[in-house]
Amino acid sequence: MSRRDIWSVESKNQLADVPMGRFVIFYHHFKKMPGTYTQLHIQFIFATQYRSAFINPLWKDRLHQFITGIFQNNQHKMIQINSMPDHIHILIGLRPYQSVSSIIQNVKSESTKWINNQDLTPSKFAWQEGYGAFSYSKSQLYQVIRYIQQQEEHHFKKTFLKEYKDFLASFEIEYDERYIFKEPE
Repeated sequence: MSRRDIWSVESKNQLADVPMGRFVIFYHHFKKMPGTYTQLHIQFIFATQYRSAFINPLWKDRLHQFITGIFQNNQHKMIQINSMPDHIHILIGLRPYQSVSSIIQNVKSESTKWINNQDLTPSKFAWQEGYGAFSYSKSQLYQVIRYIQQQEEHHFKKTFLKEYKDFLASFEIEYDERYIFKEPE
């Protein structure tokens, strides 16, 4: 992607000026509120549509860099990212001015466009609906980072679906089986 393919805009009103097929970065001008101090560490987990093994080791590092850029452009801190062919784990330091759902919607939509525009998959790429978001204290970060780094080793022992259900159980999150990630097709 060249610099001329990337357009920065400050509002949706400026989108009409962007040529078709160009990547758009929204630059937000956030005010810092005096006396507001946060430390929010969130691990996101989400899967490819139908958990198809689309994330190829040949380009997964480029995907990680692209996703890291989205978080950084939104002023969040990327701490760790790793993916398997059918899902991704992301640990960030979240700034409080953007909601969890807003940043994940942005990451999933922009990375989907990027993957499809780059023709990296044999058919149209999409992320599965939904995601997991789990919060951690600073004292837990080292363990979470190591866990994300060791995904390949971890999944020799445990399937993604089992891993995801274990996360939900350990965080005491109730869920409906009908809305859990779908099995691979």
